[in-house]
Amino acid sequence: MGIVQRQGLRNTVISYFGLGLGFVNTALLMPRFLAADQVGLTRVLLSLATIYAQLSAFGFASVGIRFFPYFRNRDAGHHGFLPLLLGLPLLGFAVVTGAYWLGQPLILQAYATDAALLGPYYSWCAVLALFTLLYSLQDAYLKGLYHTAFSSFLQEVLLRVLIAGVTLAFGLGYLSFHQFVLWYIVVNSSITLLLTGYLAYIGELHLRPKRAALAVRPVRELLNFGAFALLSNISGTVISSIDALMVGSKVNLKAAGVYTTAFFISTALTIPFRSINKIAFPLLADYWKENDLPRMAEFYRSTTRLNTVLGCYLALGIGLNLDFIYSLMRPEYAAGATIVWLLLVGRLIDGITGVNGLIVVTSPRYRFDLFFNAGLAVATVLLNLLLIPPLGMVGAAWAALLALTSINVARTWFVWHAYRLQPFDYRIPLILAISAATALAAWLVPPVHSPLVTMLVRSVLLTVVYAGLVLLTSAVPEATGLVRKLTGRR
Repeated sequence: MGIVQRQGLRNTVISYFGLGLGFVNTALLMPRFLAADQVGLTRVLLSLATIYAQLSAFGFASVGIRFFPYFRNRDAGHHGFLPLLLGLPLLGFAVVTGAYWLGQPLILQAYATDAALLGPYYSWCAVLALFTLLYSLQDAYLKGLYHTAFSSFLQEVLLRVLIAGVTLAFGLGYLSFHQFVLWYIVVNSSITLLLTGYLAYIGELHLRPKRAALAVRPVRELLNFGAFALLSNISGTVISSIDALMVGSKVNLKAAGVYTTAFFISTALTIPFRSINKIAFPLLADYWKENDLPRMAEFYRSTTRLNTVLGCYLALGIGLNLDFIYSLMRPEYAAGATIVWLLLVGRLIDGITGVNGLIVVTSPRYRFDLFFNAGLAVATVLLNLLLIPPLGMVGAAWAALLALTSINVARTWFVWHAYRLQPFDYRIPLILAISAATALAAWLVPPVHSPLVTMLVRSVLLTVVYAGLVLLTSAVPEATGLVRKLTGRR
């Protein structure tokens, strides 16, 4: 097995294990020990630092992956590529930091309701942004070196274990909240230093600048690609971070904490979609290379069926058992139940529309993916501005649902218009009807004295009825074929 396969397998295992840890931390552990405004503060700090770092990087993390092959020469220290990769973004960081300090009154005014809570950590956010920037650049460098497993382990596993430890230390009374926030920033920053140590360990920490770096590829070419990558990357960051920032600004940090917790509960729905997308990306690239549109059309429909049947099952499993999930937290977080349902619907629509985004990004018209991502980011911001004032944090959930729905309708239409590919057949409404009938049956189960017992009864009923109807109706031929194979029937 080559290095790429080994690293890919390790990354897959690490990413899913880390996803489970992240869900425990953000959806269960932190809401149990921290008040909603305290969770909101940590989320706002992390979101600000992420946007701060991406603006500073000017797309150079993507530049590092795209252009490193031209510089690769270990004996020559890769022609000074690492100092070049770090140097320009650090100059950008100095510029953004100047704007960040000049904008302090405006930013704190936006969070006027909680300025006393956010203010003491304003300067620490700059420190967190610096380490976030350095981590992303070193991670890109390691990807070019085909050493990705260790950085994934740091980000996905070790960081989350450390955050869990800090959270438990606060919950058990060993840390004050001020100490908790500082340790939260420290552990988020420490993985950058560990990554630097790893680069030194493998003999790839080449920090001496070289003039040769300016001659391998024109700096203007790097900057032009970086600008394109910045637009694409910042769109993704806005989509994932802006709602919590705007809820914190336009409502308060308590609402941001409730919203963030609901957001992470809903992320469990994305697990099957991510698994399928990991397989879909290289397959679609091969189909485009071979110009095999019929096989692509069949793959498009089959993945949409799988996403629909798995997504509906998980959405119902999460939504019908919210009483149990919220019983593990402080009572104030239960206000996010409606938000969870709205976000589940948005994520489900995102999954049901299949792999339209991957088809676009692997197609000859891949540049349109930037327009779709930018459109989603703009729609998210505008809808938040429109809906948060009258509806509060629920307005942010509606904004996410409407933005995801509109962009996926646009992507699906684009793929159909450009390539005559569409993912739907009669089985999709059949699966949705089965889901509705199953949801009604599980919902009619009366709550008992224990949320845990209610959850178990509803989950068993949901699984039996849902799986039975899916198999009886052959709504998903792939599932029926698998059952026949396992039971030895033809």
